[in-house]
Amino acid sequence: MSLTMPEPDQATLGRRAEIVAALRQIVPGEGVIDHPDGLRPYESDGLTAYRQPPMVVVLPETTAQVSAVLAWCHANRVKVVPRGSGTSLSGGALPLADGVLLGLAKFNRVLEIDYDDRIAVVQPGVTNLAITRAVEDRGFYYAPDPSSQIACSIGGNVAENSGGVHCLKYGLTTNNVLGCEIVLMDGEVLRIGGRQLDPAGLDLLGVVVGSEGLLGVVTEVTVRILPKPETARALLIGFTTVEGAGQCVADTIAAGIIPAGMEMMDRPAIHAAEAFVNVGYPLDVEALLIVELDGVEAECAHLLDEVERIAFANGAVSVRISTSEEERIAFWAGRKAAFPAVGRLAPDYYCMDGTIPRRRLPEVLERMEELSSQYGLGVANVFHAGDGNLHPLILYDANVPGELERAEAFGNDILRLCVKVGGVLSGEHGVGVEKRDLMPEMFTETDLKQQQRVKCAFDPELLLNPGKMFPELHRCAELGRMHVHRGQVPFPDLPRF
Repeated sequence: MSLTMPEPDQATLGRRAEIVAALRQIVPGEGVIDHPDGLRPYESDGLTAYRQPPMVVVLPETTAQVSAVLAWCHANRVKVVPRGSGTSLSGGALPLADGVLLGLAKFNRVLEIDYDDRIAVVQPGVTNLAITRAVEDRGFYYAPDPSSQIACSIGGNVAENSGGVHCLKYGLTTNNVLGCEIVLMDGEVLRIGGRQLDPAGLDLLGVVVGSEGLLGVVTEVTVRILPKPETARALLIGFTTVEGAGQCVADTIAAGIIPAGMEMMDRPAIHAAEAFVNVGYPLDVEALLIVELDGVEAECAHLLDEVERIAFANGAVSVRISTSEEERIAFWAGRKAAFPAVGRLAPDYYCMDGTIPRRRLPEVLERMEELSSQYGLGVANVFHAGDGNLHPLILYDANVPGELERAEAFGNDILRLCVKVGGVLSGEHGVGVEKRDLMPEMFTETDLKQQQRVKCAFDPELLLNPGKMFPELHRCAELGRMHVHRGQVPFPDLPRF
């Protein structure tokens, strides 16, 4: 395989018994796992092509325990990899053979709900969907909704800045998180942000959200909750060409219409999803758009007519509008089950994540078809059409020699294509190890060094989640200091514990 990780430090491995004993002093009982059988479930995240059992797993239950674990590891120069629910698709939680894997699954409580301020305070191990379940009886919900929302944790959403089918109108995780408690590698506990929008001072919250576990370990999150809209209706629109569907997306946004969600699937994904959930998707089309509109009833009725008109102007051959809440949910069921549904088409698939300008969608999909023929591997496309976030699913069989390597090469070419047309390497899955070596396609060496200076400000010893995001990790002393760094105006006006 093409992935390379730092060689494990033999001196650290030789101290394994000492490290395990120290962790058991901090997290007693069943909070430390060191038996090979117990380590096996932690050897990978959702990017299962890459596997590496950790040296030891520790499962703290309190912020004080997280702080003590990190402080001990910092003092003893032991690497740490944070892990949430393990649903990351970029290898962000891939363990290290000479590192401690710090799991946050026991941080699973909703701590506070304030309907007047429209916020919920939760621990990072709470699943995305559980936040909505906790507030839905009062008519509220949490807007970001990744397809994995039943399993992915809010802490992981913060790490990767996750999106979802409704992020077009309501934003990504970064637009819905107001504050967090974070533990730095030396054990220092900080509170960043708060309970209000746009607090004064440096936007450190914007730095932490999407930082992929490289800067600190999040132990508490304050999120926005929203009242459910009065009305929500969805359209299921079939097109005989992908180009027509892509132009419909562009024309809808150009008309000033911002749907709550706007998703597209190509023929292979449509057929797989329909066979999986049987919700009545048309099978004689090349592309399927799901467009959801929400708001007051009169507004929705008007916008439904407008979107239908735009769809037919772009060659739509079928339009079906949901007539009940159950039917609207059914429209989305196939889209949200698309990833497991595609699992029926091949023994393995490689889920990509890149973002492009909406107007370039037809040519990118055409080029992907050419790459599919070139590599001899099938691909099913599912994507957030409204914001151009693509999720090609490359089909392969890991049991066939060379197919995984071809799938990786195919995926790398897709990501290079995204950058070439003016897009970016990731829309929501993050860089992790999957896209790490492609970062120079998008950033210059100067860019990458400046990003590493941010890491050095939080983690000068480079002990937290090393081997992720940066293709080459420089020592902090080699990079020079930032204008604002720890030890000089470190984190002004932030409460400390």
